[in-house]
Amino acid sequence: MAAHVLRRATGQPDKVALTIMQKGKAEELTYGALAKRVYDIAGALRARGISDGAPVLLRLGNTVEFPLVFLGCIAAGLVPVVTSAQLTQPEITKMSAQVAPVLIVSEAGLSLPDPMPCKMCAPGDLTGVAPAMPSPGDPSGPAYIVFTSGTSGVPRPVLHAHRALWARGMMIDGWYGLRSDDRVLHAGAFNWTYTLGCGLLDPWSVGATALIPAAGTPPTDLPTLIAQYRASIFAAAPGVYRQMLRGVVPPCPALRHGLSAGEKMAPSLHSAVSTAMGVQVHEAFGMSECSTFISGSPARPAPADTLGFAQAGRRVAILGSDGQPVPRNTPGVIAIGADDPGLMLGYVAAPNETKARFTPDHAWFLTGDWGAMGPDGAISYLGRHDDMMNAGGYRLSPLEVETALTAHPDVTEAAAFEVALGPGKTTIALAYTATAPCSKVDLEAFAAARLARYKVPRLFLHVAALPRGANGKILRRQLRQDFEDSNGQA
Repeated sequence: MAAHVLRRATGQPDKVALTIMQKGKAEELTYGALAKRVYDIAGALRARGISDGAPVLLRLGNTVEFPLVFLGCIAAGLVPVVTSAQLTQPEITKMSAQVAPVLIVSEAGLSLPDPMPCKMCAPGDLTGVAPAMPSPGDPSGPAYIVFTSGTSGVPRPVLHAHRALWARGMMIDGWYGLRSDDRVLHAGAFNWTYTLGCGLLDPWSVGATALIPAAGTPPTDLPTLIAQYRASIFAAAPGVYRQMLRGVVPPCPALRHGLSAGEKMAPSLHSAVSTAMGVQVHEAFGMSECSTFISGSPARPAPADTLGFAQAGRRVAILGSDGQPVPRNTPGVIAIGADDPGLMLGYVAAPNETKARFTPDHAWFLTGDWGAMGPDGAISYLGRHDDMMNAGGYRLSPLEVETALTAHPDVTEAAAFEVALGPGKTTIALAYTATAPCSKVDLEAFAAARLARYKVPRLFLHVAALPRGANGKILRRQLRQDFEDSNGQA
């Protein structure tokens, strides 16, 4: 993986590979310097005598050291464990225990496991030793570990293989439309596979330039940075796009298109972004276990209200309860072929959990998300399986309700969820954000004009903000739990 990502350094050592954008002088790293620093780090890690395949826990922020140490570990034959800089000590202690690291590479000021399970060093300590070049190995061998977002309750470590880069090549063609002359600006944290892959590894794989905002850059500053640094592709989660529009959006003549992933972008936001920035935004669907595999692209835009199409080379199906593909336009679980090169090797030290995610014949990996495939092959997203609601005996996606209510002029965000009111009795609730609480009568009437009666929420909860995970996804499970823990007293 490291050799593949850095292979362009030989032919274009002086081209800028990475720019950390800031108000003062930008920090730049050329391809030649990038490769040298990665292989120097690999040499320093090997000199420590760590066994091949051992896990190294990364506690690094959104600085250039993150990708350098990440690739340095892989080049050294070690397995970097990617974690968020925002984790608290109790969180990182639990997560560290799941992977049993042999070394922690950390910068100052970040939470660490307690007690410390192994030795620790700073990125600056990984110097002074002869560089080490990566050795060819098994494409299906362990390469790196990321954690799931924890929407199911507990974040789980996911082990990926070197072959994941083959799948990333399918994204380059089937989503980004990425070229070697592109300047790609990603506005996410490096610990997220969306940012790490789309923002760094993929641009470097094709010889493009990656643009990263300096730590602490507010989303409202991003449009100005897009224009100033001549970004040709901009990528972010829907929540970042939403915050960007609160500021001034100057003309961005170099921008070719935007990318979005992490959660489904509301149609109203999609339209607002396209109008403000003057470009199309192409969405993709994926997960920590497989990154993205369904998307729209510049060459094949997604039809309205869909995620897009299975990327070329990916085997995707909508399965029923029997594990078999359902007819077109029929809801079911989105599944990807078990032989997909981007699919995880498994959850670390959890063979039963891993096995449970596949169909009994091990032909398909079950994402846990519901969707439907149209006659043209475009896939519509209906929500997480455990977020699906039962309304009047019908299965109902929260996205349908949310899309209808976010069209209300006073509602800024909304999340629909099913709550229990008593034994055997449930109803549909809607949590929403607005500058002030809206009239329940007004919201009901607005919803009733756009939704069948059984889809109209019976409870409307004005909240200061919707709960979100580390990757920006709305935590409907938490809304449901908070409501039921309060005995329904909103």
